[in-house]
Amino acid sequence: MTSPLVVIAGPTAAGKSELAVELAQKLQGEIISADSVQLYKYFDIGTAKLKLEEQRGVPHHLIDILDPDQDFSVAQFQSLARHKIREIQERGKLPFLVGGTGLYIQAVVYPFEFPDTKGYQVIRKDLRRMWGDGKQEEIYQKLKDIDPASAERIDPHDFRRISRALEVYYLTGRLFSSYQQDNKKPLYRVEMVGITYQRPELYRRIEKRVDKMFAEGLEDEVRSILNKGYSKELKPFQTLGYKQVIQYLEGDYDLAEAIAEAKKATRRYAKRQLTWFRRDQRIKWYLMDDGNDRQDVFSRINEHLGRSMDIYVE
Repeated sequence: MTSPLVVIAGPTAAGKSELAVELAQKLQGEIISADSVQLYKYFDIGTAKLKLEEQRGVPHHLIDILDPDQDFSVAQFQSLARHKIREIQERGKLPFLVGGTGLYIQAVVYPFEFPDTKGYQVIRKDLRRMWGDGKQEEIYQKLKDIDPASAERIDPHDFRRISRALEVYYLTGRLFSSYQQDNKKPLYRVEMVGITYQRPELYRRIEKRVDKMFAEGLEDEVRSILNKGYSKELKPFQTLGYKQVIQYLEGDYDLAEAIAEAKKATRRYAKRQLTWFRRDQRIKWYLMDDGNDRQDVFSRINEHLGRSMDIYVE
């Protein structure tokens, strides 16, 4: 019997973190964050990191482990997360992998390979130059021609992932999509739970979250990080909310426009997250609205996990 693992997945603003805390309290669990930006120190408001009191005594892992200028890969996350899963299991606790970064979750749960692409810097430099020269559509079209399966999964504006897929092809001769082994048997005795809302309600929650981020001081948080000497070009500054604040500070938007752009970008991101996660038939979905009482949904998820895992249930 393989080791047990619970995955809580879903789009941004669906309430994954709060649900995971409730479940972990009930099922004697510890939480591993599968959020690619919560890894970074100082990026708190825009990533909706739970405050210490909101964690309610449940141990959380892989949060605030990187400086903003540290390079970090999916392969490194895979290694760290699997190590944490072993540690949690050795303590007699149930590990919960929780977040919205689908590739991170997939890389941990399944026997996911990572191609060796030493020497990628030259290719990436050339692609970055072309991207800066306004040839974004040309580069994305190249990916669509070479590896349509990867292109379908990657946002046309995501230079880093587009570049990565092309680098893999040019340096290994294999398609990046060929390394993605969704249908292989999981490495764990895994139960995967997905939570979401009907789209109008999900979008309402997203807009409310973005308003709250700005009201709680997202602009001040960005200024504080920049004042520490970190470059606005760093990877975490290219993510939702932070990117729009940077554009506001540079004069590309006024504040109202920056907030509106953050909402629009987050809605698009949530749609891509749902598309990604719904490819995995192992995820059991729960709808949080449409007349459903949140506590009732929690109880049904808790009962499902208790039956399927047959462990750690009070």
